[in-house]
Amino acid sequence: MPSIANGHSGAANGVTATPVLTDDDQAVRDLRKFIIDVCRQNGGGHGGSAIGMAPLGVALWRHTMRYNPKNAEWFDRDRFVLSNGHAAMFIYTMLHVTGYPSMTLDEVKLYGSAKPVDPDTGKWKATLCHGHPELDVPGIEVTTGPLGQGVANAVGLAIASKHLAATFNKPGYEVVRSRIYCTTGDGCIQEGVAQEAMALAGHLKLDNLVLCYDNNQVTCDGPLDWIVSEDTNAKMRAIGWNVIDVFTGDSSVDDIVSALKLARSTKGKPTFINIRTTIGYGTSTAGTFKSHHGTYSDEDAALYASPSVSATHTLSEQTKAYLSRCVTRGQAIEDDWNALLSSYRKAYPTEAQRLSDRINGKVDYETILSTLQIPDVIQATRQFNGTVFNALMSHVPHLVAGGADLWNSNQMGDQTSRIFSGVHPEGRVIRYGIREHAMASISNGLAAYNPGTIIPITATFFMFYLYAAPGVRMGALSHLKVIHVATHDSIGEGQNGPTHQPVELDSLYRAMPHLAYIRPSDAEEVVGAWLAALGPATKNMSVIISLARDPAIIKVPNTDRTKVARGGYVVVENHDANVTLVSCGSELPFAVAAAKQLTEQHGISTRVVSMPCISLFEDQTETYQNEVLGVTEHVVSVEAYISSMWARFCTASVAMDDFGYSSAGIENFRRFGIDDAGIVRKVKKMLDTSILGKGKGRWRLLK
Repeated sequence: MPSIANGHSGAANGVTATPVLTDDDQAVRDLRKFIIDVCRQNGGGHGGSAIGMAPLGVALWRHTMRYNPKNAEWFDRDRFVLSNGHAAMFIYTMLHVTGYPSMTLDEVKLYGSAKPVDPDTGKWKATLCHGHPELDVPGIEVTTGPLGQGVANAVGLAIASKHLAATFNKPGYEVVRSRIYCTTGDGCIQEGVAQEAMALAGHLKLDNLVLCYDNNQVTCDGPLDWIVSEDTNAKMRAIGWNVIDVFTGDSSVDDIVSALKLARSTKGKPTFINIRTTIGYGTSTAGTFKSHHGTYSDEDAALYASPSVSATHTLSEQTKAYLSRCVTRGQAIEDDWNALLSSYRKAYPTEAQRLSDRINGKVDYETILSTLQIPDVIQATRQFNGTVFNALMSHVPHLVAGGADLWNSNQMGDQTSRIFSGVHPEGRVIRYGIREHAMASISNGLAAYNPGTIIPITATFFMFYLYAAPGVRMGALSHLKVIHVATHDSIGEGQNGPTHQPVELDSLYRAMPHLAYIRPSDAEEVVGAWLAALGPATKNMSVIISLARDPAIIKVPNTDRTKVARGGYVVVENHDANVTLVSCGSELPFAVAAAKQLTEQHGISTRVVSMPCISLFEDQTETYQNEVLGVTEHVVSVEAYISSMWARFCTASVAMDDFGYSSAGIENFRRFGIDDAGIVRKVKKMLDTSILGKGKGRWRLLK
């Protein structure tokens, strides 16, 4: 078993002196005992990596990072991301011992607990110490857990800091200087999203980013050499990173601090610190996958005990005094920044006001959106969206956009003058390359830097948001305002065929909590989609604006930008109607044309509802929902997707039940009976008495 007394001993007159531990060594020892106690309190946890990273914790929180425990939201703090989020007790322990008021010992003791209903309140007990770190906890910068996501989030945070520094800093006034520190385990850096993000970080020369690799050579199933044989350092150098080795990660805080200082002096490259550690250092399961998760024995708990630290969940007086300085130092750092900001306001009042607006998330989007004129000629929604986007970029400095190599197909316009790069960090358009997953996850980091300071926008084909889905989901789960612009969103995509026709993907995003999937049908509703995406209707939500490649067949009457935020509204009313067609996007014009034919040619009075966003419609009052949909016996959805979500409030659907086809877009709608003729035929068949008696009251797909 490795030695755990990392201090100094001496002998006099043949008597061996008691080892005297340095403050750092004592802190590491106390942290390891505390983490073992947390693992044991409820019979499990992911303690192995946390035990191994204890020296890194002291090096970061005691010696390196700029932060104020008393104000976890201080704007210019350094940010820490635990990408290997299963080791959550590492960050909970560090927040507790460095004086974050909310991370009390009682909170820490709830880690891994059952959290039953409180008999006094009748409510479920809650804790800040979730199984993986979550963004709503003071001191937690992003929600992590799915491996690799945190690495990409850290890249986004680093881009945000770079951009804001380049935008607002002046000689002698570095009002933005935050650095980003991220830990990764052996699992995180195998994930594709991490590989994508690290490649982009090297390309963008993000020298304010430090990735600390907890290199313990163990994964959940076993030794790392079962699955990896590559030269990680060579790989990181090849993609533009500065690489520093630390071979004493188990025992030397000083060596890690030296590496972190060297990283701070490195310019033009992000830094990768390869820290060799032992998972579960010193315990009976040290160095094995058994230490990845689970609890520890009595012997393990006694290993790091000392006369002054024998009770559970305690620190020595030496460590308490040593770490208490983090509070006074942190307050002094923030006070110095506030004094600098005060001087900045006097020297640069205009820039200071703009910075204040950004810090406070004050965004004026309504002025430009309310004045945009709709073209006389029918345009594809992707085309007019480009007009809206460019107007917003010129008037809303909070927007930082990027595309996954389909910028031109999204028709987002020439942004050459706004490109973000290592040379031009003031830019607001990021070329992500063919890295959809990283694009979404990096954007989460941009949004998480400070609420409302940066509003990220991504762009690619809707089909490829399947590649980005884990990142989109993490943004929604974290209540982050990220706007994803998707084009080529139905079978109308055409000749690229079923591989590019996302007939099932809307169901994923419409089912996703805290995400608004908005599918506008025309230029007026595109403006409405942006009003909804930037406005209170989607507060603390992510958004997808889903767009069509080609222009509509006819102009849809009565579309209204102000009503999109309500999710659905009537565009064609017939007060004696028997049928309501509800649709959106490319298919709404077909529904309008079909309603006209059903009413005028077949005597079937039909009304039409535009439903650009199901989730926003479900947020409306029951009275409003009934006014829109509840006035006819038959409510039929019309959309070229699998119709799973429409069954919530429709009696039938004209929809897809298979993948698409490689054909011209308009022919695809005819092929699958989702054009006006197909809708008329299917609705008439539905109303036939021989069908009406079968399964009336149940939803059905119309053939």
